[in-house]
Amino acid sequence: MRTVYMFLLCILGAAMLSTVICDYGIGPDRCCFSYYPRRLKKNAIVSYYMTSHRCLKPGVILLTKTSLIICVDPSFSWVEDIMAHIDQSPTSF
Repeated sequence: MRTVYMFLLCILGAAMLSTVICDYGIGPDRCCFSYYPRRLKKNAIVSYYMTSHRCLKPGVILLTKTSLIICVDPSFSWVEDIMAHIDQSPTSF
């Protein structure tokens, strides 16, 4: 009877451990599942970063002055212009 309780305790422990491990899985933080369809102005964008190579679609995530997060297609020339503009602008610390 004691072995049955130990067995059930082990199963319960394994189930609880698996839920904790799944919550802290190693995966990309943000991915783009769809792209914003319109062109944006350079002056409206504060910063950008590329999505992880583990995402299904490549993407650039733009942060606007109003704190909006927008996914865009990195192959568009206007997106490349925005990234170059952000890279060349002086940062204030």
